[in-house]
Amino acid sequence: MNKSALVIGAGIVGVATARALAIKGYKVQVFDRSEKPVGATIRNFGMIWPIGQPTGKYYNRALRSREIWIDVLTESKTWYNPSGSVHVAYRADEWQVIQEYVEVSQAYRPVSVLTAEETLERSPALQTKGLLGSLYSADEMIVDPREAIMKVIGLLEQKYQVEFHWNRAITQINGLRIHSGVSSWQADEIYVCSGVDFETLYPEIFTETAITKCKIQMLRTVPQPQNWQLGPSIGGGLSFIHYKGFHVAPSLAKLTERIEREYAEYLKWGIHVMVSQNGSGELTIGDSHEYGLTFDPFDKTFINRMVLDYLAGMATFPDETIAQSWHGIYPKMTNGNNEFVHSPEPGVTIINGLGGAGMTLSFGLCEEVINGTYSR
Repeated sequence: MNKSALVIGAGIVGVATARALAIKGYKVQVFDRSEKPVGATIRNFGMIWPIGQPTGKYYNRALRSREIWIDVLTESKTWYNPSGSVHVAYRADEWQVIQEYVEVSQAYRPVSVLTAEETLERSPALQTKGLLGSLYSADEMIVDPREAIMKVIGLLEQKYQVEFHWNRAITQINGLRIHSGVSSWQADEIYVCSGVDFETLYPEIFTETAITKCKIQMLRTVPQPQNWQLGPSIGGGLSFIHYKGFHVAPSLAKLTERIEREYAEYLKWGIHVMVSQNGSGELTIGDSHEYGLTFDPFDKTFINRMVLDYLAGMATFPDETIAQSWHGIYPKMTNGNNEFVHSPEPGVTIINGLGGAGMTLSFGLCEEVINGTYSR
């Protein structure tokens, strides 16, 4: 008889956990407090972003996640674009970081240094004035998160008979039984993948854990005309100091010092600027990072303006009309860890705290947890 499992949360972590369980033959039920995914899983770039992860365990996990994304998106006939990424340099210290990074990383990653001319061949959007060149990485890919998560859920329902229970807020766990109002369910194993809603279940665990929340602001343009293509996703100088993957560059500290002087207000709001394009031709632009447990529910117009001002210094687009702006909130570890995996009682496992790398790492991490190969 197959084992059974209950997964709480239908964001990317919960869906990745359900997939890993279903492949191993479990009878899986997933519970979510909303009628569809509405959280951080659909409020992001859709970037699968291995370049942001340090070489070793996390980079390998990102690559495995990328493989799984390609499998499930191909099988569900869902759009994705393995476009890679370019990280541009308009200042000498950015150019130095790029060259150092490639020198250290090219033995392990598909990365290369591009001249200004080669960079412009990759992307027609980039500003030519002052462009020194770029770092190109072939690892990165784009999905449309608003479409992709629902297509993957549909695949799990059809192929593995995973059962999704919507509008079911799970408020209590007793042993191997979960409760929502007067209803309850029991299984052999329970996985708590509640994301930013970590106060509801095991609040005492999270109170003692180095975890907080992060609010990001993002924007999206109208579809670009005449099938205009961005090419690879684009990142700028601020992103070099945001991602741990770039910390191998010896001169990163010097670049950081300059950015701290010149962009102090950007760092205050955790702004680094990137842009990607979805299958409808829309450009997704962002983002900022505010940390805390409670946030102003209203977005800050000046943050969006700062993002767009910085972007204008490195790229322009045929139609820059902003169609949407929004914010997302995700859980973030404050101790430098990339995840929180914990068993509060026998048969129950919490998987949380992936920060802004949920799309990049969840499939790989959850497969490790379910297969018993995860190690901190």
